[in-house]
Amino acid sequence: MGEPNTSHLPYESSFVPEILTEEHRIKFACHPGVTCFNACCKQADVMLAPYDVIRLKQSLGMTSEEFLKQYTVPWEMDSDGIIGVKLKTNEDKHCLLMNEKGCSVYDDRPAACRYYPFGLMGVKHTEATSDEQNYFRIEEEHCKGHLQENFLPESKEITLGEYRKTQGVEQFDDNNLDWIRLMLKKKSAGPSVGKPSAESLQILFMATYDLDRFKRFISSSNFKSLYIVDNATYNEIENDDVALLQFGYRFLRQILFGEKTIDLKVDAVAKRSEERKDIWKTRHNAEMAYAQLNDPRYDPAVMGGEVMRDDMLKKQENASPQQSQDLNKK
Repeated sequence: MGEPNTSHLPYESSFVPEILTEEHRIKFACHPGVTCFNACCKQADVMLAPYDVIRLKQSLGMTSEEFLKQYTVPWEMDSDGIIGVKLKTNEDKHCLLMNEKGCSVYDDRPAACRYYPFGLMGVKHTEATSDEQNYFRIEEEHCKGHLQENFLPESKEITLGEYRKTQGVEQFDDNNLDWIRLMLKKKSAGPSVGKPSAESLQILFMATYDLDRFKRFISSSNFKSLYIVDNATYNEIENDDVALLQFGYRFLRQILFGEKTIDLKVDAVAKRSEERKDIWKTRHNAEMAYAQLNDPRYDPAVMGGEVMRDDMLKKQENASPQQSQDLNKK
C-alpha cells in the first residue's frame, strides 16, 4: 500500500505522524490502578467539538452561554479566524472538571478524552470526491497506559475499532461528522470560497457551539421573514439540541458554500435588498450632511469623498498658513 501521506499532521504536537485504521491492533490500560491515573487531566489541552458542548452543558445543567463562559477558552483554528473552544484549566493546567476522584463528568466526557491516547482524523485528499475517517496516536511522557506493568489480568490486545466501542465514542463521532466535513470542505476549497465575513464567522460559532443563542436567532422574526422552515422542524429543534445542531450544519452549508439547503422567501429577499439600498442611501446622505455641517468650505466636487476629521479641521483653523499646508499634506 506504500507509505501514507502524513504532511497534514501537526508535527509540533505530540501526534505520531502515522495514519491508523480501525483494524490497527492496540493494548492499552486506563484505570485507577495505573501509575499515571488522571495525569492527562492535569496537563489538559482538550479541543471541544460541537456535540461535546451539548453533552457537557446538559450534564452540568447549564445553558451553552453559561458553559462556554465558565469552562472554555476560545482559540483560532485557522488563518481565516474560525474560532473553536478548548476546555479551560487552572493555573496548574488541571482540567476544571476534575476532582479528587477523577473526572466529575465521566459519563459525558468529550470525544478527545474518550479516544486518548488516540484520536479521530478527517482527511480529504486532493481531487478526492469524499473524505476519509482515519485515526492517529498520541505519545506523551506522562502516559503509562501502554506499559506491561499497568495491564490487568483481563487486559488483551484489541482493534482500534473495538476500543472505540468500549469508550462509547461512536455517538460523538456521528454527531460531529458534519462539523468535521464543514472544516475539511472549507480547507480543501481554499481561496475559491474566499475568507468568511465577520458575520459568517459569528454565525459559524453560534450554530456549532452557542446553540441556545442560535435557537433564539432562528426563532426571530427577521429569520422567519427570510427562510422557509416548517412548524414540525421548529418543534423538533426547540426540544432537541442534536436536531438543532444538525439544522445548524445545514444552515452553515448555505452560508459558507452557497448550497441551497434551506429555502428562501424570494419576495422577502428582494424586499430586504431594496431596504438595504435605502439604508445605504440614507447613510451616505447623512455623512455628506455631517461633513458640510462641520466644514462649510467642504465641496464634494473638489474634495470627492474625502472628509476631514473634526480634530484635523480644528487644528487647521487655529494653525498658521504654513502649518495649514503641512496639515493638508497628511
